[in-house]
Amino acid sequence: MSRASNALKRPPVTAPSEPVGAISPFPEIEIAIDKQRRRGRGAQSNESGRYEAEARVAFDDGWQSLDELPPFKTTVALDTARKVITRNESPDIGFDRSINPYRGCEHGCVYCFARPTHAYLGLSPGLDFESRLFAKPDAPALLEKELAAADYQPRMIAIGTNTDPYQPIEREHKIMRGVLEVLEKTGHPVGIVTKSALVTRDIDILARMAKRQLAKVALSVTSLDPKLARTMEPRASAPEKRLEALKRLSEAGIPTTVMVAPVIPALNDVEIERILDAAAHAGVKEASYVMLRLPLEVRDLFREWLMANYPDRYRHVFTLIRDMRGGRDYDSQWGTRMKGTGPIAWMIGRRFETACARLGLNKRRSKLTTDHFEKPERAGQQLSLF
Repeated sequence: MSRASNALKRPPVTAPSEPVGAISPFPEIEIAIDKQRRRGRGAQSNESGRYEAEARVAFDDGWQSLDELPPFKTTVALDTARKVITRNESPDIGFDRSINPYRGCEHGCVYCFARPTHAYLGLSPGLDFESRLFAKPDAPALLEKELAAADYQPRMIAIGTNTDPYQPIEREHKIMRGVLEVLEKTGHPVGIVTKSALVTRDIDILARMAKRQLAKVALSVTSLDPKLARTMEPRASAPEKRLEALKRLSEAGIPTTVMVAPVIPALNDVEIERILDAAAHAGVKEASYVMLRLPLEVRDLFREWLMANYPDRYRHVFTLIRDMRGGRDYDSQWGTRMKGTGPIAWMIGRRFETACARLGLNKRRSKLTTDHFEKPERAGQQLSLF
């Protein structure tokens, strides 16, 4: 038997045949890893990253050797990056710099657009992404060093835009809290995105920063259906826990946003109004939404998951996705990748706007300031005589 990070091959599960005139036939789908081995995980398979020259698979050699394979347990390695602030020039997002305390995310959200980044590490965007994680324990010290640079100009730092800073391993490593302590000390603004109620652990810091217009928090609520949420986001906080977190943050005076993200047609789009209503009752004043994005390996991982859990909706979901993406599974065009195009995308946008208007959401947008920023002293820096 040959063992590697790849899949145990099984007979393919083929999608229902397409009607005449369909855009293109759906490919065969393989559900590759035994259910017991991936219990509590989102992805169904563990295909090699796209940069790997070869792929190896585990197979039964007739001696019941597959019984020896252990479940996918979370492992955490150290990431010794020399810089912690990542910059971007994307015209359709509201920040130009971000921090990711971790690589990979144990939440296991099957639709996560960050999954393909694990291929850069020679790992699979599938199960490896949610079980083989990397922590950056030096992040607070690196951040302080970068903020102290002579040419550094402060602007809001976004945290949680790629992987969740409050995923379960943060309870032990506390890297995010260390980063917040640096940002509070230097008076630097921060915007946080998470799916975890663990963010309430840091209410003390966030509340103090919010009084100085230095912090805001957005929680993503994908569904209020606990079964759907657990299937789609197996290790993220339950919907009611996220709503409770929004309430506690709001009561502490911290500007909060609910993100209906991602909106998946024919799966959770019917919940848009309910999610916004529940968030408004929790004290939230702002809201946003993002359409499902399926870049690179995420497309096939989502297909596998959909066929395994909602095979009756498979064809309908992808037909609607293609209607919103110009006939493709994904369109990365700036300006439209977050919202989609076409009548279905237009209708979802109008429903969202109508619900926000009814609930009084987005009447005012919280703004952060850089007025309080003070550069930290660099190690060995000579003090001014004046």
